Amino acid sequence: MMRSLRLSQNLWWTAKQIPVHRASSFRKYKSVMLCIAVLFLSFSPSKISPRLKQKLNSAVQTTFTVEVFQLEIIQADLGTDMLYKINQEDELLGYAYLGEAPSMKDVFDYVVLFNPDLSIKKSKVLIYRENHGRQIGSQRWLKQFIGKGLGDTLEYGEDIDAISGATISAKSMTKAVEKTLEHLAVLKKEKVL
Repeated sequence: MMRSLRLSQNLWWTAKQIPVHRASSFRKYKSVMLCIAVLFLSFSPSKISPRLKQKLNSAVQTTFTVEVFQLEIIQADLGTDMLYKINQEDELLGYAYLGEAPSMKDVFDYVVLFNPDLSIKKSKVLIYRENHGRQIGSQRWLKQFIGKGLGDTLEYGEDIDAISGATISAKSMTKAVEKTLEHLAVLKKEKVL
C-alpha cells in the first residue's frame, strides 16, 4: 500500500512537471528564435556603417550640387546592395545604387549615381580596403561609366579601359556597374522605378 502510494505520488509529480517543463522549453525556444531574429535584422542590408553613410551623403552632395536632400530606400531584391531614390523636397534628383564588389583579397564599397532617366551621372569607389589596386578610385578611370544607360554593354578591355596593376578590382567594378544597369532595367520593367 505504501509502495503504490509512493508510486502514485511520483506519477502525479511527474505529470505535474511535464507542462512546466514544456512551457520552460517553449520559452527557451522563443528566446533563441528572438535572438536569431535580432541578429539577422542587425545584419540586414538597410544598415550601413556611419562612415559609409557619410561618404554616400558626400558623393550625393557633390554630384548633384545640393546641400539638403533625402535618400529614400527602394525596396527591391538586390541581395546586400541597396537602391535609393534621391529627392530634394518633392523633386526627383536621381538614384543612388550602393553596392559591394570583390577586390583581390577583400571587398570595396561603391556607389553609382543616376540621373532621373537612369543614365549614369557618376560612379565612385567609397571605401577601398586594400593597398593594391587603388587606381580604380581614380575619377579619370571611373568617368568612362558616365552616360552609360540601360541596355549598354560594359566589356572590360573593350568598352571600359583596362588598368595595369588593378585588373581584378577594375574587372570587378566593371561587372558591378553592368549588374547595376541590369538590376535597374528589371526594376524599370516591373515599374518599381
